[in-house]
Amino acid sequence: MSVIDDSLTSTHMAVSTGNKGYPLQPPYSPGGLCPEYPFGSDALAKEVNPAYEAVRDALRLLECDAGHCGQSNWNPLGQIIQPGQTVVLKPNFVREFRETHSGHDDCLITHGSIIRAALDYVYVALKGQGRIIIADAPHNDADFDVIRKIAGLDEIQEFYRRHAGFDVEVYDLRPEKARKIDGVIVGHDPLPGDPAGYVKVDLGSHSMFAEIEHLCHLLYGSEYDTHEIRSHHTGGVHEYMISKTILDADCIINLPKLKTHKKTGITVCLKNLVGINGNKNWLPHHREGTPSQGGDQYADDGLMHRIERKSMECFRRVFPLFGPLRTMVAGPIKSMGKRVFGDTNKDAIRSGNWHGNDTTWRMALDLNRILLYADKNGSLQDHPARQVFCLVDGIVGGEGNGPLDPTPKPAGVVLAGRNPVAVELACASVMGFDWQRLPLLQRASTAHSLPLTAFDAADVVCTLSEGCTQPLATLSREVNMHFTPHFGWGGHVERATSDSHASVEELATEANALPAT
Repeated sequence: MSVIDDSLTSTHMAVSTGNKGYPLQPPYSPGGLCPEYPFGSDALAKEVNPAYEAVRDALRLLECDAGHCGQSNWNPLGQIIQPGQTVVLKPNFVREFRETHSGHDDCLITHGSIIRAALDYVYVALKGQGRIIIADAPHNDADFDVIRKIAGLDEIQEFYRRHAGFDVEVYDLRPEKARKIDGVIVGHDPLPGDPAGYVKVDLGSHSMFAEIEHLCHLLYGSEYDTHEIRSHHTGGVHEYMISKTILDADCIINLPKLKTHKKTGITVCLKNLVGINGNKNWLPHHREGTPSQGGDQYADDGLMHRIERKSMECFRRVFPLFGPLRTMVAGPIKSMGKRVFGDTNKDAIRSGNWHGNDTTWRMALDLNRILLYADKNGSLQDHPARQVFCLVDGIVGGEGNGPLDPTPKPAGVVLAGRNPVAVELACASVMGFDWQRLPLLQRASTAHSLPLTAFDAADVVCTLSEGCTQPLATLSREVNMHFTPHFGWGGHVERATSDSHASVEELATEANALPAT
């Protein structure tokens, strides 16, 4: 078995704990000299950097290049990255602002200090030869220039130019940006997009949507144009617009934020891959209607939901006809909708923002299979096509109304591992959630023609900073941060306090409210 294939069997996880806060000043160099640090004592920060130490600790706990740990030639990523290769660091850059809170409060996007630490160890593995790219396709209305500033990417790039003569590339992978008024899309502005272009990747029968082919006419994407999303998931075709920069990479370093999510329960390694797809409206987010109708938009078909659904159908038909007037009427229309139907950021469940969402987890698993099995031309292989390594920023996580409006959760953890599913299983446990109640994780480990794992959840073991190693089943006894879930998931995802659990089948029925397929 090759080194790449080994990632399917990798069950060892690392959980660095007790890490308090982030450094304040980019480019986020370490505060003290590590033996393996490639830039010397004149390139250190004047402040402590607990995030850098947390990443280093996680790599140590994984026993990466254990024989050289603590020495100048320690190369913890050397087994998966070779000199001359192309490595993409994929953070969570979802958006620069929250829906109802001021500022980002360190709980919204991957912190720049985590990116910088990962970048240094990638550079060590490349020995200065190859390409390092930081790339993501944020939310459709995100301002990437502001995100760059928050994450300190300009300072990080300048540091590498000055101290290494090395060009770290940074790309916004979106081809366009949505213009919104109070959350209502009123137009689009073109963006440079991925300089390498995009590749249409069709999963066909390998897609998680293949088993609900008869319901794909109900799919809803990220925008009002349902024809676009449904045209890419029909007649046995299930395709995505994938960044060529991502497919050209030899290794992807997945750098998610530890957060709750309104449609999947949590968003960590698996859901973070929405950022490898260029056009957001190719991504299925929910199905219109209720479970009894084949949808997952709402839990029930009460009078107000029926009125809301009919109103939205009318809005989608009529709103484009307003032309330039859309900017004037968008705000009042949205305000009226909140008064009549409720605010989705407070307590109103709509658009699949609940534990019965049966769509978004399918899309996330599709993207993970593409990342693992699609070659540089987008053709599916029968074996993994590139390396993937995960480092999760949970020093400050996001709880509650994630992923766009979370509340800060100082968790003090950084998690690392080679297999995204294994890492996410540990993340769910650390958050205080039961993975068997999360369809995203429950289905990630099931048998498939393009498997994401070659192990059972019971095989996952986690080494903690204290030096002890815990099986997944008991991890939450040692590290449980008791994250508050999104209100649409409350009471349906938390880990039981007793040792007795319902069967997997009972939990799946409760969590999904799946229609018959």
